[in-house]
Amino acid sequence: MTEKTKNSQTDRNKIIDGYIAHILETGSEPVSVFKFTKDIKMKEAIFYEYFSSFGAVKKAVWELIYDHTIQALESQEIYQSYTSREKLLGFLFTWIEELKNRRSYLLAVYGNISLKNQGYPSEIKGFKSKFKEFASGIVNEGKETEEIAERPYLTDKYQEAMWLQVMFVFRFWLKDDSPAFEKTDAAIEKSVNLAFDLMGRSAIDSFVDFAKFLFQSK
Repeated sequence: MTEKTKNSQTDRNKIIDGYIAHILETGSEPVSVFKFTKDIKMKEAIFYEYFSSFGAVKKAVWELIYDHTIQALESQEIYQSYTSREKLLGFLFTWIEELKNRRSYLLAVYGNISLKNQGYPSEIKGFKSKFKEFASGIVNEGKETEEIAERPYLTDKYQEAMWLQVMFVFRFWLKDDSPAFEKTDAAIEKSVNLAFDLMGRSAIDSFVDFAKFLFQSK
């Protein structure tokens, strides 16, 4: 990493960390970029080199959490040998660990708002896009290994279903008051197992295949 790149990353992180600290200390968004950059001892122009608004900073927080999650996963040698089910489990467990580092901030911003299917804030869209690309890889691998059944019209919806699962886990975790978030861990395991049981080959698939065979054999 060059010195210029290093300084650039430092400035960007300083803005993100300063924004999070401001939310935690005041309970509200900074009144202006001018006041915010003055408080963190930075020229206002530097802020606009990285972000167009505070909304863009909030978006960056989500994407940073995602990037750290993927880096932590891929740093494990065993990860590449995981099944599709294990990769989704690994993502969610690792993601929750990353969320814990910013729980106070996330509670302050999202603790009292709706995060339903179409009601999540716009700053989450970048994270959603990245996750769905990750989920697409899981689905494709699962189809190759036959861990996930190929079903007309349904298979293309699996990525969206996984995204809804991520938001379910996030909402559950925000409300979880169990020691070490044990209930969230259980919710992750049970929901992922259910999802893969539903996406996997079932007795219904076998029946449909058999019915097709009989029809085509007439």
